[in-house]
Amino acid sequence: MHGQGAGRKRGGAEMKESERSYEGERIAKVLARAGVCSRRDAERLIAEGRVAVDGEVLTSPALNVTGGNVITVDGKPLRAAERTRVWRYHKPTGTITTTRDPRRRRTVFDDLPPGMPRVVSVGRLDFNTEGLLLLTNDGELARYMELPKSAWPRQYKVNVKGQIDPQRMASVADGAIISGMRYEPVKIEFERGKEADGSTWLSVTIHEGKNREVRNIMAYVGLKVKRLIRVRYGPFSLGKLPPGGIEEVPQNVLHRSLGKYFEK
Repeated sequence: MHGQGAGRKRGGAEMKESERSYEGERIAKVLARAGVCSRRDAERLIAEGRVAVDGEVLTSPALNVTGGNVITVDGKPLRAAERTRVWRYHKPTGTITTTRDPRRRRTVFDDLPPGMPRVVSVGRLDFNTEGLLLLTNDGELARYMELPKSAWPRQYKVNVKGQIDPQRMASVADGAIISGMRYEPVKIEFERGKEADGSTWLSVTIHEGKNREVRNIMAYVGLKVKRLIRVRYGPFSLGKLPPGGIEEVPQNVLHRSLGKYFEK
């Protein structure tokens, strides 16, 4: 793919602004589209000196490339971008949504079936949260679905303990500020009546992906989360996938559900 840009050196000096070319696409976007990783992680790979263009190691992501350049990651040529694919995965508890963990805990990527291409997750679920996790070979799609402006609803089934206060729960319907952080409107509904242990199932729908968002909101309304299951992300639902189960979204469903992305 192409390139003259910041981060490459010519004659031992950084190229000047006037020498840079802005044709093509940013290198981080190209890496993400090829399914190497997310755009954010692509910038980290570049900072670590693991990406080269035409044999020159990059030191900055401020570079555009085209199909005429040779890109390598860890010395291996970048594969051509494949058609966009998405999988629904039922993440079990006790795994983390990351490719590497310094504490060597099991990751969702450790349990994927053989033959899966390199994929990235759309957002994350924390260690003790289970349910729907979308995986894709298209890092740009992952970014598109994660952006706040996309406002994809995320629906959870939440098992809680504590005194249910309808007025308190209604207080977050228009959003709330919790510990100095602004949360957008939250929809809370009763899923079903009390269980034998006195817990209650709620349906909670949010439109952001802030860290531990549902847990923080439940604590704010005076409830303790016992179990947290994501059952929907945008147009995609968990359905009857068992924990650890994975199923590819058919192409016709994918294009129908994400028409605006493919038009773009």
